[in-house]
Amino acid sequence: MLFTSEHDQFRQSVRQLVEGEINQKADEWEDAGIFPAHELFPKLAAIGALGLEYDPEYGGGGADHSFTVVLAEELGRADVGGVPMAIAVQTGMATPALARYGSDELKREYLAPTLTGELVCSIGVSEPGAGSDVAGIRTKARRDGDDWIINGRKMWITNGTQADWICMLVRTDGDSGYQGMSMIIVPTDSAGFSIGRKIKKMGNNSSDTAELVLDDVRVPVRNTIGEPGQGFQMQMSQFQDERLWISYMAVSGARRAIDRTKEYLQVREAFGKPLLANQYLQYKLAELVAEIDILQGFLHHTAARYVAGENVTRAATVAKLKSGRLSREVADACVQFHGGMGYAEEMWVARYFRDCRLGSIGGGADEVMLRIITMMEDMGKPQ
Repeated sequence: MLFTSEHDQFRQSVRQLVEGEINQKADEWEDAGIFPAHELFPKLAAIGALGLEYDPEYGGGGADHSFTVVLAEELGRADVGGVPMAIAVQTGMATPALARYGSDELKREYLAPTLTGELVCSIGVSEPGAGSDVAGIRTKARRDGDDWIINGRKMWITNGTQADWICMLVRTDGDSGYQGMSMIIVPTDSAGFSIGRKIKKMGNNSSDTAELVLDDVRVPVRNTIGEPGQGFQMQMSQFQDERLWISYMAVSGARRAIDRTKEYLQVREAFGKPLLANQYLQYKLAELVAEIDILQGFLHHTAARYVAGENVTRAATVAKLKSGRLSREVADACVQFHGGMGYAEEMWVARYFRDCRLGSIGGGADEVMLRIITMMEDMGKPQ
């Protein structure tokens, strides 16, 4: 993939925003357990960072996927994992189905103000008993005239306490498994909608993650994205976008972690010389950089295929699997090479270690990625 001067200018704009608006406040937001999405998102919209690939008719940028690569890579360089994740949900995980399949009315009511940062959104798929197994969701919507009445719970919802609307996957008929699901926009000010609890996590503390409760929540049938019964297929398409976003951010985050670790090893002395003079450390870092280069090259190739209109589901799955595992390996090495300071909360590396662990769980666990690859490679249906 070739990046132009226009890409470079956009990259610089995003980098400046990350440094000035996110990194400067990262510690404050981590301590608070939340960041002000309604304040930050309009600033992202001002540089064209929300809805890059969406129709300009609704406030999108009309750009191709290569600009999303730039945005995600720069967000991955942030000093905190929770905020970039929340941004990715807003612009690349909760809105693709609406942008592709939603009615003009829905896009004007929900997508347009979301792309300006006026509204904050979330994706509502996971449930207390159904995470990576999307077929196991139980939240149901029954039709009552021109309305849906929704009952159930959603779990692990990023932006959950701040969202104005949820792109929610629910069952709209009695079939089990992959059939009978629909994707419905649920405004969070609807009667019967409540936040069950804000979940305290191991990492990504600046991201407000919630359990949502729906008790006879009534929303118009017109809030259905696309046709009823097609929700599972639309969510599978959104998963592709989500897994690419996760991978782009993970790879750039890993590279920055290596760079910061090298800086530390150059000034930290042991046995009379800088730690970076140790050949074992040099070789280990070189090996990790090589792995990062390979994966980033694969991702750029995948992005170019995406721009060309190819189906990159398999590649996105492979990238998600490998980026999560590589991030964990990089984080472990960075902690180890920082020694005792790597175990101290005052150092950036401890936060990175905790935050990046989600990469092998969120958006589909490693085991689910392996299951998908197994099926696509025709290795026999897993039992």
